[in-house]
Amino acid sequence: MQQLSALIDRLHLAIPTGSPFLIMIYKIIIVVIGFFIAWFILRWLLHFVENRLKAYEFVQGNSRIFHLIRRVLFLALLLAAGTYLIRLTKTPALEKIFHAVLIVFMAIPAKDFLRIAITYLQSSIAHKTENKVDDIIFELLARFAGFIVFATAMVMALDLLGVNVMPFIAGAGVAGVAIGFAAKDTLSNLIAGVLLIIDRPFEVGDRIEVWRAPTKSATWGDVIDIGLRATKIKTTDNIVIIIPNNEIMLRDIINYTTITEKIRVRIDIGIAYDADMQKAKNIMLQAAATAGWVAKDPPPKVVVRNFGEYSVDLQLRVWIANPRKRMDTISYITDMVKELFDEQGVEIPYPKRDVYVKGKL
Repeated sequence: MQQLSALIDRLHLAIPTGSPFLIMIYKIIIVVIGFFIAWFILRWLLHFVENRLKAYEFVQGNSRIFHLIRRVLFLALLLAAGTYLIRLTKTPALEKIFHAVLIVFMAIPAKDFLRIAITYLQSSIAHKTENKVDDIIFELLARFAGFIVFATAMVMALDLLGVNVMPFIAGAGVAGVAIGFAAKDTLSNLIAGVLLIIDRPFEVGDRIEVWRAPTKSATWGDVIDIGLRATKIKTTDNIVIIIPNNEIMLRDIINYTTITEKIRVRIDIGIAYDADMQKAKNIMLQAAATAGWVAKDPPPKVVVRNFGEYSVDLQLRVWIANPRKRMDTISYITDMVKELFDEQGVEIPYPKRDVYVKGKL
């Protein structure tokens, strides 16, 4: 700033002097013209550098970074020119207010720079490691980056204005306790959301059971969003169910795709006691073989589950590679078994009762 003042003083010496007011006008004109000339030169240099660096992968993936650099350079020039002009008016209070406002405005590009850096580190470091702790840290940083930057900028601005921020921080702590009691459910959901990100019982895209589905609708769906307050699940009926995170943390979570998408499907079928059991088993295996998506390794198999009141309960067990075809598999094989049973004379029983009447002859 001293070098800028000396340069402007040397420039205005070359101009015929007059009253102090005219000298101030000359200085203001020189500063304004110098501001625009410097801004024009900096923009040209930045455009030149951008064209030279376009071949680099980082620049290709983060094209907004030069827009942010232009904004920072503009604010830096505005800081230098504005500070000099305000000092001409000899009003230190106005200078402090000007600096405080610029600090808050500088928080916007600082937040964007921080998010770009976090995203780059997450893609270049965290995603290449097997440990998921670093993924969690980067996700939390990305979510809270804006709040951290703006909170820091506000504290710095208030401190520059001479405002003692400690009473505000203490008051915020007391208010936080009161708000915590008033919004305990919301805070519980936020804490549960952080725990979900850390524990990772499911990921976006996983298929899980839904215990809050509407009556007579699908009871499972795909996770489409894991927020800090709630998780969104889209069921197979295309219904989006939003479940608070604290409720999820209290329930047993059934995840069909967390380890592998290959799952086993069980299909219960009953046959009459006098039916040929081996024939029925062969028919059920034949029905499974007609479903092209059923895995051949491990092969389908049929087991006897129970001797019921009126039927022998068999269970066909098949493996499929896509858990989203579970209900299609059950429906298709059940229909095929019924059709083959009817063709080959295997009886599917219905409830029967034998009634014996005893009487005196």
